[in-house]
Amino acid sequence: VQLVESGGGLVQPGGSLRVSCAASGFAFSTYYMTWVRQAPGKGLEWVSRLSSDGRTIFYADSVKGRFTISRDNAKNTLFLQMNSLKPEDKALYYCARLTIGSMDYWGKGTLVTVSS
Repeated sequence: VQLVESGGGLVQPGGSLRVSCAASGFAFSTYYMTWVRQAPGKGLEWVSRLSSDGRTIFYADSVKGRFTISRDNAKNTLFLQMNSLKPEDKALYYCARLTIGSMDYWGKGTLVTVSS
């Protein structure tokens, strides 16, 4: 199993960014997936998750209405579109595979910095 995030970078407050997670080594289309972030000096914060078919989606209150999670099962890729970014969104963003009761595989993360 391998999860590789990409697309992080520096963006100004109010800007947008899309991060991706390329999955391999497992049947991606059959798993729920999730995004988790960790701000500098803080603990892990769950951001969003979606079902294997992409129809059931949940967001943390902190990102609801600004972030959109999606997936392309044909390309084994998970996405997180982030709009109206705030300085407090600065974090290392991880994708993870969900199984019953746990996130069993994680990527190494991609860094998103929101600063003017």
